[in-house]
Amino acid sequence: MIITKQKDKKTILDYLKGDKKIFIAGCGECATVCKTGGEEEVLSMKNFLGKYGKIVTGTTVVDVPCHLVKAKKMYQQHKKQIQESDSILAMVCGDGVQTIMDGTKGKKVHPALETLFLGEVQPNGRFVQKCSLCSDCVLDETGSLCPITLCPKGLLNGPCGGAKDGKCEVDKDMDCVWIQIYERLKKLGQLSKMKKIQPTRDNSKRLSPRRLETK
Repeated sequence: MIITKQKDKKTILDYLKGDKKIFIAGCGECATVCKTGGEEEVLSMKNFLGKYGKIVTGTTVVDVPCHLVKAKKMYQQHKKQIQESDSILAMVCGDGVQTIMDGTKGKKVHPALETLFLGEVQPNGRFVQKCSLCSDCVLDETGSLCPITLCPKGLLNGPCGGAKDGKCEVDKDMDCVWIQIYERLKKLGQLSKMKKIQPTRDNSKRLSPRRLETK
């Protein structure tokens, strides 16, 4: 799940300065779950912009706005409203903003959200980062707990010397993930994996932009 939060309203208004007519696009997936770009938030944004003299030519919530085919379909379904607008306000993640731009033939698109991280959805509106999208996964060696993400220092070969009473040196309210990894591997009968030295990260795997083609 891509976790987002809404940008400050003043920032959004600054983006829209000079644009009178606005089309608003939301996200039916991640941003809906985060309550930053679903039906309710899109309607709220429409009402907010109206108070500042903006004319909303139309709104929609795209099932998957980061899917180019879906973005193109949105354009065809709302072509007149989008063409009449000066710009699109996209209540979606950063990838969705760029996909909507591609799908609407280069229409000016403003981001309404901050894209924070890839995370796990927990009860009561809580989101926790679990993966850093590093392209060099070690989860099989660490009991399905990611030290690259869950250790603030990104340590690959055991804990630092600063952990105390099971807590992280960097964040005293956070459990040391390497102690968790140890307990997890012990429970699984795989403690021997702790003896394996992980090599230095191959950061060339993280070069941007990355691409993948499936055939």
